Amino acid sequence: MEFMPKMPKPNTGPDLGIPIPALSPKTVHIKASEHEFVEPKKIIYDESHIKPWLYSEGYSRLLKFIQRLNVSVKNKKITDPCNVSENVQKTLDLLQELEKWIEEIPPIESSFQRFGNRAFKIWIERLETRSYELIQNMLPEDMKNAAVEVTPYFTGGFGNGIRIDYGSGHELSFTAFLCCLDLIDFYTEEDYEALVHKVFVKYLDIVRNIQSTYSLEPAGSHGVWGLDDFQFLPYYFGSAELENHKRIKPKSILQKDTVEYFSKDYMYLACIQFIYKMKKGPFYEHSPMLYDISGVQSWAKINNGMMKMYVCEVLKKVPIVQHFLFGSLINFNESEEKPLMATMMGAAASISPTSSSIGLGPGLASTSTVLPTTSYYTTHRSIDQLRDRFI
Repeated sequence: MEFMPKMPKPNTGPDLGIPIPALSPKTVHIKASEHEFVEPKKIIYDESHIKPWLYSEGYSRLLKFIQRLNVSVKNKKITDPCNVSENVQKTLDLLQELEKWIEEIPPIESSFQRFGNRAFKIWIERLETRSYELIQNMLPEDMKNAAVEVTPYFTGGFGNGIRIDYGSGHELSFTAFLCCLDLIDFYTEEDYEALVHKVFVKYLDIVRNIQSTYSLEPAGSHGVWGLDDFQFLPYYFGSAELENHKRIKPKSILQKDTVEYFSKDYMYLACIQFIYKMKKGPFYEHSPMLYDISGVQSWAKINNGMMKMYVCEVLKKVPIVQHFLFGSLINFNESEEKPLMATMMGAAASISPTSSSIGLGPGLASTSTVLPTTSYYTTHRSIDQLRDRFI
């Protein structure tokens, strides 16, 4: 009967999920003096480019780097002492220079500017003009040739001077800058904790200062149904910091005094503190997603869910990754690593209370997990369905 729906042919339906590369020790060591660097460029323009991106060597390198950073801060506080190598300190000095510019370029007073202060365009122009020289000075002699490739990731990490906005795509660009430097061994695995607790924390201080000083608009914000107007990765790293905390539970974010007291120690709470500072009204109204996630039982489940959500809502979204750049380090070549495609049930099992892969610890499964391709932000989505992503 023609009115009956027809079943699709086998293997012709929509993709069931997307891969997350298995966590592994660092294996890529690119000798800069023998490598031919290129100026990175945009490659992703529409939905047809997403699948090749998700199976590219660059995607695998970037996501593994982020996972390693996550593991390095598990159950550690921002204020815990950590080794700051010479190259990490050079990176901090670079960021310190940018921070000075905010004081040197004050907001322009004008009654015609409702959103976005035009002084930010001046700040970005200085960033784009001076970054190449600053990065060349930071790199040792045998790595200076890498500046042509890593600089665009750096300049793309602080916002858009034309739209006067900032979002998770800019955060991604800065993270890619760190990843590129790691691939050429400017950093070592011993630097990972400091890259999160010193460099990334300093970066967050700067972009938050920029956001408030120049009244930046959120780039690609989902409104109240988004995780955060501006950031994503501090929630991922921050949930790792709190994984086995005896007193601070996910629901503790609803206690303002607790958040304020511990915000200097934990990235997740620092994000919540910034939200309390910038937004008024009940938390469940202006941040319903974070409010709902606070009902998840453990930080380990939140940490696992944040990685999956990051892939779904940042790395897989054309409006975000269409601005991402590809070169020789983070490239678009097909990855030689062929991750096993788990079923959706298998993905759910990977965040069950008994899973050895919770928190990306030593027991991490050796195969990839797969995420449902459905967006978190559907118009009439159920809050209970969102929570299912994390339990």
